[in-house]
Formats: sequence, structure tokens, C-alpha cells
Amino acid sequence: FEHLNIQQNVLERNDGVSTISLQYLEGGSYYFYCGGSLIRPRWVMTAAHCVESSRNWRVVLGDHDITTHEGPEQYMNVSRVYIHPKWDSNSLSSGYDIALLRLSTDATLNSYVKLATLPPSGQVLPHNNPCYITGWGRTSNGGPISAELKQAPLPVVDYSTCSRSDWWGSYVKKNMVCAGNGTLAGCHGDSGGPLNCLVSCQYVVYGVTSFGSAAGCSTYKKPTVFTRVSAYIGWINEVSAFH
Repeated sequence: FEHLNIQQNVLERNDGVSTISLQYLEGGSYYFYCGGSLIRPRWVMTAAHCVESSRNWRVVLGDHDITTHEGPEQYMNVSRVYIHPKWDSNSLSSGYDIALLRLSTDATLNSYVKLATLPPSGQVLPHNNPCYITGWGRTSNGGPISAELKQAPLPVVDYSTCSRSDWWGSYVKKNMVCAGNGTLAGCHGDSGGPLNCLVSCQYVVYGVTSFGSAAGCSTYKKPTVFTRVSAYIGWINEVSAFH
């Protein structure tokens, strides 16, 4: 979807510490492609649509300004990609837009690199629950990009609202979550990047950025749609425990 500069905050250097940048190798150089979240020392969660093409991927941890090397970054090769078995690239609205990336080595956790907290299995947050999207403002289908990591507030839009016919209708499934307030959408999120939501005084990575409106990031009644992470906790645990 398109990107507009609205209600943005450039994060401090050691904020957004579980957000990663996913890059691909082409012609001897790496290029930013999607966002993601570090959920285990050797595991990154992103969107399936980000990694469905077979490329030479790497993950950059502790990244802040993606145009320069600042010092705290950790560069990790991706040893294997696990796309959810029910993902269908021809049917984004079916859901299951989630993938796990196994890193070649464990991340070193420090003040710049921390693990995201996963939500409890099955958790559904109420309408207007406070959340924020984090990223460099890039989706895999283009648009301008921010050098520095940004965030923007996006409250939850509950399923009964988001699935109304004049909102997203049947495109939205119960294994997804919508967030935005009708005027503010995921302009600074990246495909695959996190929607972090406040739950019991801590932030959990409740969503993985999946899709938005082709008409623009602030289209009325078309909030950004995320994969609802709490619907996939069993799959995440199974893949990361046995591989």
C-alpha cells in the first residue's frame, strides 16, 4: 500500500529492539525488503508473503538507520524459512500470512537486541486497545522508505467492526487483526513487521503486518490488517522447538 508521512515518531537508538530488518542479496549487495520480530535467540517471525520467493536472505538485528552501519547491528544469515503450510500466495485474504526464519547462529541479547514477547494463545484484544506499528515504512511492493526506525500509534479495530461490508468485509478473517482509527494506518510499518500491543502493562507482538488498502495507507474504513499472532502460538512453538 502507499505511504504517507503522518503522526510519526523516530525511535531512540535502543527502542524497537526486537524489530529486525530482512534483506536479500542481489549482485553482491543486500537490499532491505521486509520487517520482522526476534522471538527466540535463533528465530525471527515475519510475513509469509515476504519470503515466498527463494532468495539469499539475511536478518539485521539491532538495526536503526538501515542506510548505515552504526555499530550495534548483528548480521545473521537465514538457514531455513518455514512458511505456514496453509499459506496461499494467491489468496492473501485467507490468512496464514506468517513465517518463521531460523538464523544461522543465536542472537546476542543486549540493550540493542531483545526478544519480542508473544501473546497468550487465542488472545483477542478489545476494540481500541492501544498498539503501535514499528518499521521503516516499506512494503514489499514498493513505496518510499525511511532511513530510521519509526513508530505510529494504531489502536485495535475489533473483528465485528472491521468485517462490516463497508470496511474490509469478508477479506478479514478471525485469524487476523485490524488496527487503525480510520484516518491513521500502517504508513510506517513494513510488511512482516510488528504490531505491538499493550497487554497487562507490557507490550506483546500481537500482529504481523499483512496487507492494507491499495487506495492508500489512510483510506477511510480500511485499517491495516495484520496476522493475529495469538492464533498461531501452537504452530510457532512446534516449529521452533523441533527444528
